[in-house]
Amino acid sequence: MKNVLTLLCLLFITQISFSQAPKYDDLKILYADANYEKLAKVASGYTENDKTKKDVLPYIWLAKGLYKVSLSGTDNEDFKNAYKDAISALGKGIKYDMKASNGSTIEEHSEFVELFQKSLFEVIDNELASGSAQKAYGWAVRYMKITQNEAGIKYVMGVCKYKAEDKTTARSLWQEADASLKTVESIQNWSEADKSMLKIGVLRSAAALNESRQQDKARELLNKVAHWFENDDDWKERYDNIIN
Repeated sequence: MKNVLTLLCLLFITQISFSQAPKYDDLKILYADANYEKLAKVASGYTENDKTKKDVLPYIWLAKGLYKVSLSGTDNEDFKNAYKDAISALGKGIKYDMKASNGSTIEEHSEFVELFQKSLFEVIDNELASGSAQKAYGWAVRYMKITQNEAGIKYVMGVCKYKAEDKTTARSLWQEADASLKTVESIQNWSEADKSMLKIGVLRSAAALNESRQQDKARELLNKVAHWFENDDDWKERYDNIIN
């Protein structure tokens, strides 16, 4: 009887160990060793394996590896689109994590997510500032994959379409942004990049409305978010330039 109980306990422990997701220590070690290309290759293998392709961590480590490769540069043709591929990997990780645990795993890697968002925000903002609305729009679509706060990026996408002379799509995107904004009670817990995206999205959208002689709508839009940026000197200056 004692042997039977021992065997049952061993089977139970074994079953638990098999049911637990791996910790992917090999990926952590590769990252710590700054072996980013190998990290990306090994992590990519996990994302293609039927047993682990829906685990969140391989996508996060894949994104981290690809992002680092994009910064350092490489002659390896496999990584010529490392930055864009990193966005896709992180986007899939976020998608799976929201389904599995409401974003708890991604939250543990929030520092990286915010760093990545910030880098992509800067790309979008620079493209808009240089007048490259179509390129900015393409990057904005990608930003949608790595955020849970869509209002700001929707306003930015509307601006891109407005600048590209697609006023119909611009209006539609601004309406979607307005609807998303109505559900927002506070941006306190937003990443800095999401806050910045909302700021430039609203400012540039209001400027576009003002340009098209819709001053009342421009003022109304600005005032929807003004209380969140009342201590931001850049906001105040740009707000005054639009209103006055």
